[in-house]
Amino acid sequence: MHSSSTIRTHRAVSALAALLAGALALTACSGGDDDKKENGEKGGATQGSTVSLPKLDGAHLEVAAVWTGAEQANFKKVLAEFEKRTGAKVTFVPAQDPIINFLGSKIAGGQPPDVAMLPQPGAIKQAVQKGWAKPLGADARKELAENYSQGWQDIGTVGGKQYGVYYKAANKSLIWYNAKVFENAGAQEPKTWKDLLTATQAVYDSGVTPFSVAGADGWPLTDWFENVYLSQAGPEKYDQLAQHKIKWTDPSVKRALTTLAQLWGKKDYLAGGQDGALQTEFPQSVTQTFTGGDQPKSAMVYEGDFVQVNIGETKAKVGTDAKVFPFPAVGSTAPVVSGGDAAVILKDSKAAQALATFLASPDAATIQAKLGGYLSPNKNVPVSAYPNAVQRKIAKALVASGDDFRFDMSDQAPQAFGGTPGKGEWKDLQDFLKNPGDVAGAQAKLEKDAAAAYGSGS
Repeated sequence: MHSSSTIRTHRAVSALAALLAGALALTACSGGDDDKKENGEKGGATQGSTVSLPKLDGAHLEVAAVWTGAEQANFKKVLAEFEKRTGAKVTFVPAQDPIINFLGSKIAGGQPPDVAMLPQPGAIKQAVQKGWAKPLGADARKELAENYSQGWQDIGTVGGKQYGVYYKAANKSLIWYNAKVFENAGAQEPKTWKDLLTATQAVYDSGVTPFSVAGADGWPLTDWFENVYLSQAGPEKYDQLAQHKIKWTDPSVKRALTTLAQLWGKKDYLAGGQDGALQTEFPQSVTQTFTGGDQPKSAMVYEGDFVQVNIGETKAKVGTDAKVFPFPAVGSTAPVVSGGDAAVILKDSKAAQALATFLASPDAATIQAKLGGYLSPNKNVPVSAYPNAVQRKIAKALVASGDDFRFDMSDQAPQAFGGTPGKGEWKDLQDFLKNPGDVAGAQAKLEKDAAAAYGSGS
């Protein structure tokens, strides 16, 4: 997923939408959680808990993540509950992007954190390859098996061993819109890319610029591409491109970039035009869509469920003033792109394993779900824990997708290509946003940077 250091957490994360609602009844999940709570008082379980934890009086842990602001504050409340249940002390260590570089400097100095929250499968693989990551123990694996679909377990697996607990997810197949603007324009929520272009033109004709695009941060641009590519080229091609088994000069990439240019190539469709978009950071792209009454700077903004955190900084109310629709189908089906942050143990100990076990349990995720701006892939978190109807709908869709999702492509890539500001895919797509007519040039740069990064594995 991508991020700037203030936003990194958000990725964690990408995607599911109401298109999958109904595929799975979540009542069984939340009911099962209640049953566990009633019957889970054994061993070191505490009242109302689903997981047994050891007593860890005197133990001290450090947990590193790039999370800031409310996201960091809410996660600290989860860590505080772990402290309360075990007697351990946990210190949050603020990290910077790319987190692999940050951890490398800590490890070189002999002071690695006990646990790190890694926002990319590519980063987990690098941590394993460098000998930093430690496999999860039996208790954590048991929690994962009980609470996660196989797909979410597999993303945290390297070489047949489980290393990652995906604590936080992101639904990255959503477009948020200013409801008043849509109403004034007579625009409808689109189901297809063609419908989206129709709605975009209607909004433009009503006198409001259709889209804010966060071009100053490269990672939202990769998410735009991934949704178009997955829907248009299909999951098999998506997997091949994610592993660099096909080149970025492939005709399927040309089609996706050409499709994106239908929006990015129209200056009047973007708040500030292409130049303005390249100076717009992610938080601003959201807030300017939901301030200014019925004459905001833009009507729509693409990004994941975590957009709600930024909408919360405006007077707009999610569900009434700020509404959301699934990323429209470009091909035969709508895309389901997800991202997330995984807990990985760097210093093996009883306390570190216990924290990983706790983060894999419904208990930990339920605490943060109630605080808002958070989505868990844990299927045994009660949907009722989420604070509003929009978030509950997104959470249902995420769990309902089961294994039928694709993880954020750039997060699967080596960080030099898919996760570094000003480099690789982030920079190449910023250049493409500046000049959307040069599809071939963008493909050539993407392939050159991908070949270098995948070749070196960094």
